[in-house]
Amino acid sequence: MVEREKDVYQQFRQLADEVHKVIIGNDEIIQQIVIAIFTGNHVLLESVPGMGKTMLAKGIADVMDMDFKRVQCTPDLTATDLMGKMSYDQDKKAYNLEKGVVFTNLLLVDEINRAQPKTQSALLESMAEKSVTLMGTTYTLPQPFTVIATQNPVEQAGTFPLPEAQADRFMFKSVLKYLPVEEEMVMLKTKTAKEKIKKIFNPPEVLIIREEVKSGVNISDSILEYIVRIVDGTRKRREVQAGGSPRASISFMESAKAKAFFEGRDYVTVNDVKELAFPILRHRIILNPDSRDFGVTTDDIIAKVLEHTEPPVE
Repeated sequence: MVEREKDVYQQFRQLADEVHKVIIGNDEIIQQIVIAIFTGNHVLLESVPGMGKTMLAKGIADVMDMDFKRVQCTPDLTATDLMGKMSYDQDKKAYNLEKGVVFTNLLLVDEINRAQPKTQSALLESMAEKSVTLMGTTYTLPQPFTVIATQNPVEQAGTFPLPEAQADRFMFKSVLKYLPVEEEMVMLKTKTAKEKIKKIFNPPEVLIIREEVKSGVNISDSILEYIVRIVDGTRKRREVQAGGSPRASISFMESAKAKAFFEGRDYVTVNDVKELAFPILRHRIILNPDSRDFGVTTDDIIAKVLEHTEPPVE
């Protein structure tokens, strides 16, 4: 373990401490969002209203000195609202780019399933390509660029659920749950306190560390085989219509390496894979109608697959 990695490990502990100045608990969600940022990926965040999603995203952006924008999805939101448009300047006799909200480092897309499918598709294209094309010219988005898109699991009236192929673009589907009573008490007691957040990282550092994660963390062939067998196991369950895609295996590899790096290790363990399985797979499994009718959930399937997939000996 090199000294540089030990320094980064301390920085990540400081990052969590700073984010906790604005939001209590939710350590796993914070870790998943940070992993997505440092691997160039995106998060689908499911929660009911009032859970502090905006505060969480803004807090992480502040700690990492990232530009932050938020957009509220509605049926009349257009692709132009997100991407921007070209406007003609009569004085200069030229077209100018009016940038949309995607020109940022961290974009919170609130209730993505309330936007029209065409608008969703435009956003997901920019997520994949990290760029926007207008009038034949391609504009690169700021780097790093991460989208946190939220969904309300309760209110489904008037929504346009993401097709499975589009949901697959997100590295994680993270579920923001109610706080335990003790943590909610802490939240109430600290609600009036306004502590200034310290900046722990900045965008150029994120890009440098991203490369260090890729090259500096080893993942053995036995762990890679374990990942593939888990993903393949989701495809073979009788309750499942479609299981995890190859992109799920890639997400496992990238996120497990990042998790190991942030915890001060230069190697991936079986536990890294197990702990990431639920947020990586839950939005990539399509259940048979009969299974859904009997109350089976994608988390149930993931638990069974993990139980029946023999891990390698470490």
